[in-house]
Amino acid sequence: MEENVARHYNDRIFYYESVRLTQYAPIEFALTKRYLNKIVPNGAVVADIGVGTGHYAEFLAKKDCTLYLIDISQRLLKATHNRLEKSNLSDRVIEVFNTSVTDLNCLESQVCDVVLLLGPLYHLCSLKQRQQAIEEAARILKPNGTIFAAGINRLAYFRELFASETKQVLSREKFHQQFLEDGNGNPLNMPPLGYCHLTTSEEFSQLFENSFKKIVLTGVESFSAPFPTAANNLCDRELNAWVDLVEQTGTTPDGLGMSDHFLYIGQKKALV
Repeated sequence: MEENVARHYNDRIFYYESVRLTQYAPIEFALTKRYLNKIVPNGAVVADIGVGTGHYAEFLAKKDCTLYLIDISQRLLKATHNRLEKSNLSDRVIEVFNTSVTDLNCLESQVCDVVLLLGPLYHLCSLKQRQQAIEEAARILKPNGTIFAAGINRLAYFRELFASETKQVLSREKFHQQFLEDGNGNPLNMPPLGYCHLTTSEEFSQLFENSFKKIVLTGVESFSAPFPTAANNLCDRELNAWVDLVEQTGTTPDGLGMSDHFLYIGQKKALV
């Protein structure tokens, strides 16, 4: 499964991944950076697990954070390192590891102030794997360390299907019953995500309860989710005003329900 996910990012969606946040998800990107800026202290030690092409790594490096870069895709790791080099920030990288979020033996316990899981949980199709990922994140965090984790709303799949392939509802009827039960998708039915797990806000929050105290659970698009590129032509003041509204509404049940992506921020509990 890990090889399939790595191949998916290396070969199928690498370019899309490189531009998704800036071109297709400006509200998600802006709100996530806002929370990172609020909560992550300058100079923090951060494990960026599931680096994408380095957008958040670059943002945190500019806050003088030092970084462990971790991903199952060697191509994404290289792209992230290249981004940091071009910005003269490569000295902020502590080490780079090509490994899975479920096996972080490359890191000692309690070495990080912050862990980012802004993608890996999308692709862990068993609850045991997801729990293992959270346990590993808690292990490498220092006492009172902070986790940022992203999940995809299960209903986002149905919204996209209804908008683009409405007549597929009968041919996918069996899959839909399975998907409603376990949230697991596959390359046939969800080509952009491949093998994946989509969640509910309640399920996602419960995943962290044993190891973390919740700071925030929010929907990073809230009401803007059906119109992901509408913010692309806004000036900074206009964008910030809309992000203010998304931030205010994203933590409500309605805002969570409308969002495509959930963001969980939690503080490590004592004695974990």
